[in-house]
Amino acid sequence: MRIGMLTSGGDCQSLNATMRGVAKALYEMYEDVEIIGFEEGYKGLIYADYRMMTPKDFGGILTEGGTILGTSRQPFKLMRVPDENGLDKVEAMKQTYRKLRLNCLVVLGGNGSQKTANLLREEGLNVIGLPKTIDNDLWGTDQTFGFESAVNIATAAIDSIHTTAASHGRIFIVEVMGHKVGHLTLHAGIAGGADIILIPEIPYDIEKVAEAVKKRSRAGHRFSIIACAEGAVPQDEAGMKKKELKEKRKNEPVYPSVAYKIGAQLEALCGQEVRVTVPGHTQRGGSPCPFDRVLSTRLGVSAAEMISRGEFGYMVSIVHNEITKTPLQDVAGKLKTVDPDGSLVKEARLLGISFGD
Repeated sequence: MRIGMLTSGGDCQSLNATMRGVAKALYEMYEDVEIIGFEEGYKGLIYADYRMMTPKDFGGILTEGGTILGTSRQPFKLMRVPDENGLDKVEAMKQTYRKLRLNCLVVLGGNGSQKTANLLREEGLNVIGLPKTIDNDLWGTDQTFGFESAVNIATAAIDSIHTTAASHGRIFIVEVMGHKVGHLTLHAGIAGGADIILIPEIPYDIEKVAEAVKKRSRAGHRFSIIACAEGAVPQDEAGMKKKELKEKRKNEPVYPSVAYKIGAQLEALCGQEVRVTVPGHTQRGGSPCPFDRVLSTRLGVSAAEMISRGEFGYMVSIVHNEITKTPLQDVAGKLKTVDPDGSLVKEARLLGISFGD
């Protein structure tokens, strides 16, 4: 039994824990199993950059963040585009797979990575996907590994802001990762006691955001905390294409990110000092939380079981706390976004949290 394994896209805390789950289960199932690790994601598969792994490689990594194999971003839209030397990347990946006589390729990754995994499935390779992303935006699974750990870190950032915000009577904006979806910001915002939560799925009106801050001031609260997704979008830009946005913004001030833009606008509208905090890549770092260690182990073991049964072409998923599988063709190209009318948003509104709309 020869299994290839790679970690692709942005890193997160539970990649090593998930690989460990796959490997330890395979070593238990088979007396003769070889695991080949590809360096730096699909790049390693394309250019045959790999190493033979041993049980020792998977020891002591349950609590270790990042990925022992390294990772890189290989955009799906460029997979069919030859590299600078004219190399057909898809054909190169197939050749590496066949040269190494792999029985299966295990891909740990998010949306783009699973799209490429599905492409390889369509090309006739045996592939199993594992759902990695701090954004929790993969279709077909209730939870992705890395999400809960990132929620903990983003929540801790918001928690730490409370005392300084109260001491100085300021508006604090904590910018949380999430370009296209707001699961991370929504969960961290609620857990951290944010007063206002801004996410891509609910375009905001800056006047409504300012009114929420003023309402708190009238109620005797000296400060306000805003959890803002990096992909938060104002209502007047919602649905605009890149060309339209560029035209609209060409005469506007340039800000490092949306949080700084909102901060400048609120200072003008509310007359309060505004400070912006960006936890950034700390949200991807550190040791995986206990929840993610358990989830990663369960997903990894299930992937090994699927390999033993010859069930390929699926992403291992968790639905209603039960491990299941979702066809890769159903996952590829779909985003699991926050439902603006979903129960979690409704419950947050009942707490008095404003979404700026």
